[in-house]
Amino acid sequence: MSSSLFDITGRLALVTGSSRGLGLALATGLAAHGARVVLHGRNHEALARARQQVATAGDAAEVPAVSFDVTDPAAVREGVSALVAEHGVPDILVNNAGIQRRAPFNDFDPDDWDDIVAANLSSAFYVSQQVTRGMAERGSGKVVNIGSVQSQLARQTIAPYSATKGGLVMLTKGMAADLARFDIQVNAISPGYFATEMNRALVEDEDFTRWVVDRTPARRWGRVEELVGTLVYLCSDAASFVSGQNVFVDGGMTAVV
Repeated sequence: MSSSLFDITGRLALVTGSSRGLGLALATGLAAHGARVVLHGRNHEALARARQQVATAGDAAEVPAVSFDVTDPAAVREGVSALVAEHGVPDILVNNAGIQRRAPFNDFDPDDWDDIVAANLSSAFYVSQQVTRGMAERGSGKVVNIGSVQSQLARQTIAPYSATKGGLVMLTKGMAADLARFDIQVNAISPGYFATEMNRALVEDEDFTRWVVDRTPARRWGRVEELVGTLVYLCSDAASFVSGQNVFVDGGMTAVV
């Protein structure tokens, strides 16, 4: 296979929730492989820092950023329209935005449930629908939804999070079924336990880290850069006949009991 199959140079990529953490790592990785990245976030200070990091990785003079509420259909419509008017229809969409809330199931606040569903699942529907309409008119596109091992595995206190990530995987399959005729491939990447900013407290918790090490055949937390190769592959021509798949990048966690 020619290395050009994996070349994403010049492709326009929108990564939601990319001002920090996992989203920033994914955006940085895409830029380092030649993509023109548009960052997204609500915190303007974090976005400014992220723009510098991604610009350095991609050797770009400036990295554009957009800021809209991915849980609000009207805001998404306006935000994507403005992005398309200025930069064109993205070639790549990475739905990464999401949140986590923890509580025992019987004590879980209904408002927190609504927030998690909106941020982790509805947002991917809203943003994808707006972006893929342009992709369909053009006749090409790549969508990658960021799932989790919790799409398949449950843990105490995070039942709503697991439900949204499981729903996101099925949304991925449904999108793939509807959009394949437009040469749009839709896939999911489901990370295991990665040492991210959002997981800092868990990484620093000796008991939890011991559980992660014991539960993961690779015997460690994942490093965010280890997600980039899978993402680049799914966004490249090498994956032109791959759609509706959920790729676990988890150090073997979902392969064992």
